[in-house]
This record gives sequence, C-alpha cells and structure tokens, in this order.
Amino acid sequence: MQTSDFAQYSNLVAMFLDRARSRGDAPFLWARREGAWRSISWNEAADQVCLIAQSLRALGLNPGDRVALVSENRPEWCLADLAIMAAGLVTVPTYTTNTERDHLHILENSGARAVIVSTPKLAAPLLAAALRAPCAEHVIGIEPLRRMQSGTLTFHDWRDLTSGDAASARAEAEARVAGIRREDLACIIYTSGTGGAPRGVRQHHGAILCNVDGAARVLAEDFGWGEEVFLSFLPLSHAYEHTGGQFLPIGMGAQIYYAEGLEKLASNIEDVRPTVMVVVPRLFEVLRTRIMKQVEKQGKAASYMMDRALAIAARKASGRSRLVDAPMNLLLNRTLRPKIRQRFGGRMKAMVSGGAPLNPDVGVFFDAMGLTVLQGYGQTESGPVISCNRPAAGVKMDTVGPPLKGVEVRIAGDGEILVRGELVMHGYWQNEAETARALHDGWLQTGDIGHLDEKGRIVITDRKKDMIVNDKGDNVAPQKIEGMLTLQPEIAQAMVSGDKRPYVVGLIVPDAEWSLDWARAQDEHFDFKALQDLPAFRNAIRAAVDRVNKDLSVVEKVRQFAFADEAFSIDNEEMTPSMKIRRHKIRERYGARIDGLYKN
Repeated sequence: MQTSDFAQYSNLVAMFLDRARSRGDAPFLWARREGAWRSISWNEAADQVCLIAQSLRALGLNPGDRVALVSENRPEWCLADLAIMAAGLVTVPTYTTNTERDHLHILENSGARAVIVSTPKLAAPLLAAALRAPCAEHVIGIEPLRRMQSGTLTFHDWRDLTSGDAASARAEAEARVAGIRREDLACIIYTSGTGGAPRGVRQHHGAILCNVDGAARVLAEDFGWGEEVFLSFLPLSHAYEHTGGQFLPIGMGAQIYYAEGLEKLASNIEDVRPTVMVVVPRLFEVLRTRIMKQVEKQGKAASYMMDRALAIAARKASGRSRLVDAPMNLLLNRTLRPKIRQRFGGRMKAMVSGGAPLNPDVGVFFDAMGLTVLQGYGQTESGPVISCNRPAAGVKMDTVGPPLKGVEVRIAGDGEILVRGELVMHGYWQNEAETARALHDGWLQTGDIGHLDEKGRIVITDRKKDMIVNDKGDNVAPQKIEGMLTLQPEIAQAMVSGDKRPYVVGLIVPDAEWSLDWARAQDEHFDFKALQDLPAFRNAIRAAVDRVNKDLSVVEKVRQFAFADEAFSIDNEEMTPSMKIRRHKIRERYGARIDGLYKN
C-alpha cells in the first residue's frame, strides 16, 4: 500500500470500501465490552455500512440531506458516519456535551432531517431539541430508546437498520458511491463563531482526503508504514479526531481501538499497545506529571537518571548537543527509556499533538523519555491539519512543522498565516458573510499570526482571533458567553478567559444601577469597591453567573470570577470607540487577578 493511492479516490467511502476489500476479515474496529476487547472485521464493517446506507435511503432521505450524529467514541460512530456518506447524505457530528440549546441551533441551522444517537442519556437533550426543530423527522437509537409520544418524530432501532441482504446493499452502495466527487460535501462540523453562534464548516471529501494523504506521508516516510494500531480518545465530533483518529487509520488500513475514557486511558494504552495516538496538550501534561511522580517514587537513582535525560533533551532542543552526552544517552536507552516506553505499550511510533498549542517544555520531556511527540497545527476550516512537525525536517518544539503535501502557506503583510489548497473548506453552511471574511481568492485567513523559519516550518507567535482554546483543545467563543452574562440584570460588562487553561473564568463589572438598588435593599452604604467585599453581594453575582451556566456546555461554564475595579471604558483604553472590549489592555491590567482564579 503506497501513499500515492489516495489520489485515485473520489470520496472517503470509496477509500474505505477499497481498504475493506484488501483487508477482508482482518480486525478493524475494537471496543471493550463485557470485560474483553471485541472486534469488527473490515468485511463486517463494510456490510453494516452498506446496509445502514440502504436503510437511510429507505426512510426517504435524499442526496444531500443532513443527518446529525451524537455519540461517544465507539465502533457505531464510525459505521454511522460512513453509512451516512455512503447514502449520499451529509454527516453533522455533534458534541455529546451539547445542551438542548446547542442541539437546537445545529438542527435548525443544518436542517438535519434525521438524528442518530447512541444512548438514552445522550438522547434526552437532543430529543428535546428535535421536538422543537421543524426539520427533524427520524430518530435512530444505537441503543434502545424510550419512544416519546410525538407526531413529528419517528423512532428506529439500530438493529433494524443493519439487517437485510448485505450483498445487494453493498452492490447498491458501490454504484452510488461511484458518483460522489471529491468536491462534494462530506460533513458539516460546527465550530463557534466570533458572534457566539456556532458556524457550520463545510468539509468536502477532498479536504479530508488531502489531509489523510499528507499525514500518511509523514508517518510512512518518517516512521515506516506497517500494521498500525490507533487508540481513539478525543471526541470524534471534533475535526481533529474525525480526520486524524478515524479517516487517517482507515486510509492506512489500520486497526482502531476506542478508549474507555480518561480514567482508564493508561490501562487501555498498555492493553492496546498503539503505534499512533492523536492527543491534545492537556493529556501530555497529565501523563508528564504521572511519569515524574512514578520515577521519583523509585528513589534517588531513578530521579538522577530522569534529570540527566531532561538536561540532554533540553540541550538537543536548543541545538547545543554535546558529544560527552553519548555515554549517558546509551545508558538511558538501556535503563529509564525502555521502562517509560513500556507504559505506552512498547511500540508507539508517534504521538501527534494538536487542538491547542503544546508547551515546548512538555515536548522536550517526552523526547527525553524516548517518546516521539509531533506537534501539528490547523483548524476545522482546513480539514483540519495544515502542518505537522516531522523528524525528516528536524523537530523543533517551538514550531508546528512544515505544511503537509498539497498545502500552500504564505504570510500576509500583517503577519497573518494564509492557507490554500484542496484542504480548505468551501465555506460556512448558510453563512455567506462569515465565508467572505474567511476566504479571499481561495486563501483561508487563519486568524493566527506567525512566520516561516529558515527550514519552512511554521512558527505561530500570536492569535489574531479571540477564540479561546482550552488545554484539552476545545474551542470556546468568548463573545457568546460574555453576551449571555451581560444580559443578566446584575452584570454590566464581562470578559472571559481560558486559553490553554483547564476551564473558563470571568472578569465581571456589576451593573451600577442594580448594585445601588441591592445596597439600598440591604441597608448598605453604596460604594462600588466596598460592596464587592461583601459575601452576600458576591453570592448575588454568583447566582447570575450560575443562571448563565445552565445554558452553557461543560467546557463553556464560568467556573470562577473576579471583579474589575471599574467599568471598561474608552477613557481607560479598555474599550474601542466602537464599544468593543480591548482584551489585551484588560489582561495587562488584571492579568494577575485572572491568573489567581486558577489557584483557588
């Protein structure tokens, strides 16, 4: 199997069916059920995909119709996604953490006629939204659902969709798939917009195939292409895992294991022994802390060896390697590093970090432990991968590597990184204004500031966008949260933060009129700063924040807040003349106070 194979495919399903023909009865998808890992073969998966596709068409769904998919990572997610596309439909992946309000926006905006949901728990907010969405007609439960009394929704069982004559369904799917082109829409992945409402990124088949081709070349040319095993952990509704954790392994004919969750991830890694993992920086930070604690418990000798490894890796990263380090490196290769690698299954080729910036020190740590970490860069609008560090080009932890094959990158006059190629989206779903802002003459305006170093690697120096990317790689739109906060009578202004952090925090300016009324009701003397020290006053603001949190997803909730000393204004340079808050100015003034919210 060669990387040049990818150019022949007109769509993602054609690639999957071709791999299924060559892999046959070899295991493909794995999940741990009833205490053991159980697999679905490539042939079994292809049969189920084609049967489900046939069933979806039998429901009256037409080419181009959208189908929402709400599920945790499991084999059925992959089967449903492929089946939707095989039926000529469009997948709308949706986060399992979405609120009813989020689901309603996506259903209404996408016009999804059907939804596939895995469990009754996940179905609760989704069905509440589906009942309000005029477009939704069909609900398919992977696990049995309680059928609601509804004249607008028709319920179907997953098992019914996977029954029938597999041979005829496969022939029918093959004929249909032959007519799907690379430029045809494959999925709509929603990402939060600057105005707060999530925007639907139109990813076509060619965008994801371009990503798969580029990423497969990195693995093949730098590590060798063998019997690869992926462990899927990040949400498949995220473009990063959707492409890197699903379609990349499909393209490589690899096996995909689905992790059981964060609490069992370490044991899953040892069980599965993956060769490739797609991860986010937060996971690296957690694993780094665990490893350091485990090594320290082993005594002074082990700690000494770890310190030597870190010192050598730091010199290597800064280009100051020494010949005198060679003997210690040999010793580390025989002692410390094999033990660490064994905790990662013993055959890990690379862990690819994306979704948020990776602290270079974390990358250096894993290099010191003998594990290869490659930092990638991209966004949903680019399939999502634009570039990736690779050993062949020289891994430098403060860069995100050179662009993938087929990706053009140039730097605009103001330093913004611009991207062009088949990987670039065709625009936002039903949002011409945002599409016009993002795409200029075929170039994607990434919203990130950076430059290319002497070896053509991308160096990101700042974020032009205001988007928050937390330490787990989740995107959070601050304007949405701030707008909801300032709708509360108690709050006049707000700025939320959380970039590279575990959760969102807020800086609050209480409403002056409300504060005066509150003070009078409590028989308190009105003094803006003095009121903020009163527990009862703080509790009243906390109640307002909690009201907002009820309508926010888990990653958007404001966990802690602090008060500003005064209102944001043009005079104190904390607002622009057009009355937008100047985030960098507010952070300059209140940075220490905001940082302190993560220490509580």
